Amino acid sequence: MRKLWVSVQPGKDIKADTIFHYHQELPKYMRGYHRCTVEDAVNLAGLIYKIQYNNERSQLANINKILRDFVPEYLLRMSAQEEWKKVEPSDLPGVDSVVDRLQQIWAYVVDNLVLSQEEAQRFANCRRCVGSRLRNIIASYNKHEKKTVEEAKIAFLRHISRWPTFGSAFFEVKQSSDPSLPDIVLIAINKHGVSLFHPKTKELLVNHPLNKISRWNSGNTYFQMTTGNLVRDNKILCETSLGYKMDDLLTSYISYFLTMQQKTANP
Repeated sequence: MRKLWVSVQPGKDIKADTIFHYHQELPKYMRGYHRCTVEDAVNLAGLIYKIQYNNERSQLANINKILRDFVPEYLLRMSAQEEWKKVEPSDLPGVDSVVDRLQQIWAYVVDNLVLSQEEAQRFANCRRCVGSRLRNIIASYNKHEKKTVEEAKIAFLRHISRWPTFGSAFFEVKQSSDPSLPDIVLIAINKHGVSLFHPKTKELLVNHPLNKISRWNSGNTYFQMTTGNLVRDNKILCETSLGYKMDDLLTSYISYFLTMQQKTANP
């Protein structure tokens, strides 16, 4: 397990990428810690499918399982049906037969159930949504089908490495120091500093660079950090049982960069 992500370049160390980095970063993505677009999610879903099933296409028919296994749950909840339709592939080998089968199932359900007008409309909307999402994900899989599993893992890492939260350690905490922020925030600690995100929208609320953090400490139930200087400072108090991990990680990052500065100053 990598602790400090300061100079990781996907593709540079293939063994580390395929054995450690991918499996360390995938759960963070699936838990919805990163902020990404529908287009990002579609591309990554194709890569994850390739990695898990390689050349086996049969699982593509199980759309509900596919979406939950390959797309972060928060994105499914927040993304409207129309957003998934923005990515419209064409000439998808093998897609139409799968989609047609799903449409037949939907038609059978509608024809054999007594539905109200509202329920029928809901079924119709779901039917269109299923076809659109399935086509998008299969289009992505088709694009990556010729890759090896190892190449797909590296492609996944290269994609998410463009995000500022790549390599972060994430902590969901309850903060009580800033009334303008939500009670529950998502904290990311990485080489860029300590960032606070909205837990649902993943919107960046505030970022504290490492060189602006002056003091920090932790206990069994809290983590506390101070930014600024003696004249004007800002305290952040969080309720969490993982304060010791946050403390240790922040100490390690700051110690690393202080050591690098000393080496640069005294070659």
